[in-house]
Amino acid sequence: MSKILYRDTKNGKLGGVCAGIAEYFGMEIWLVRILAVSAFLLGVGFFATLAYIAACLILDKMPEERTQQQTTYKEHNVKQKPWQAGQPAEQILRNVESELNGMEGNLRKMEAYVTSSAFNVDREFKNL
Repeated sequence: MSKILYRDTKNGKLGGVCAGIAEYFGMEIWLVRILAVSAFLLGVGFFATLAYIAACLILDKMPEERTQQQTTYKEHNVKQKPWQAGQPAEQILRNVESELNGMEGNLRKMEAYVTSSAFNVDREFKNL
């Protein structure tokens, strides 16, 4: 699956260019923003501003389906270096434990329904 560079306006501050670049390269957003501001302050301000404006105009906005998919399916990316996007291992373990507890609760509800008499009655009506 090839990656496409988009503007991420949901996580962005101005046009979503830095957030889109960070998502594309798997970096933290704050690092990309610091690099952009540093480029502006270190004398290439005109070119950095021009490049940012061009990226705002050229790059497509991230599709809503992709944004929803990112929030629906949780990927647990372990941060191995400070500039990489992701979470520390301890936080991921807490998140996974919370998700598994939620799934266990749902499984218990499903099991209680399947073993109940209401399930048998519903199944008999569907078989009619």
